[in-house]
Amino acid sequence: MNEQGHALVRKLAFWGIPFAIAVLCLKLLAWWFTGSVALLSDGLESTVNVVAAFIAYFVIRYAQKPADDDHQFGHHKAEYLSAVVEGVLIVVAALLIVKEAWGGLMAPSLPDAPVLGLAINAFAGILNFVWATVLIRVGRKQSSPALLADGHHIMSDVVTSGGVLVGLVLAIMTGYAILDPILAIIVAINILFQGYKVITHSLGGLMDRAVEPEEDEIIKTAIAENSAGLLGVHDLKTRRAGSVAFIDFHVVVPSAMSVGAAHEICDRLEDAIREAVPGAVLAIHVEPESEQAHGVRVEFQEAGV
Repeated sequence: MNEQGHALVRKLAFWGIPFAIAVLCLKLLAWWFTGSVALLSDGLESTVNVVAAFIAYFVIRYAQKPADDDHQFGHHKAEYLSAVVEGVLIVVAALLIVKEAWGGLMAPSLPDAPVLGLAINAFAGILNFVWATVLIRVGRKQSSPALLADGHHIMSDVVTSGGVLVGLVLAIMTGYAILDPILAIIVAINILFQGYKVITHSLGGLMDRAVEPEEDEIIKTAIAENSAGLLGVHDLKTRRAGSVAFIDFHVVVPSAMSVGAAHEICDRLEDAIREAVPGAVLAIHVEPESEQAHGVRVEFQEAGV
């Protein structure tokens, strides 16, 4: 990620705070007008969005700090910590929803002022959809786990709001007030699932999971297309830490090749890979042809040797 990308991610993370507060206020206003347990559950999830927005902003700023003596590979993994915390908060929100819904099951009642409350909630859902789409698109492009987690969580909030609206309309049309708390519990189950996905994805990043298969193919293609002078490439290893991909592999060269010639090949490979995977950090180990190949091998045509 270049400085322009860093600035864009920071800007979106900052504006996510007032946006989350505004949506929360709208949803609580919808609940206040109606007294609906389902709308309250929707609003409670939005409180998580506010906390998550604050965490994401400060963590993203920290993650973008340059490497120092204590963190020589950078601070990129901090974004995964933000995503894990957000996942935990999502689970907490789901439990709060179940608590509120249980009381509604014991004494169900139809919402008041349903049209106004539903209209306000629908408007909040539309705002969330637009914002989530922006966060997901930029988060993917800039490889920001914190921004992606925030976007996916808000998008799950959109689905939740849609389900709440449909359920409340059914409750009002049929007169079955118990549909309101039942729907709130269904919402809670969906939120728990979203929290599980956020947590597991983020833990994968903290555990040095390899890059995605599509990106792995891009790396292998870049190596294969710039393999002139090599006898082989093996022991390819990758991991992603936030916006940075760490790539490590061994290249085999003729025993008689000079250090300078081998260095030129490595420079060519580094330039090609960084063009294909912006911001990649590489470590290339040069070996003579007598060394035994091991690990993941990269295939290329003999004509490129």
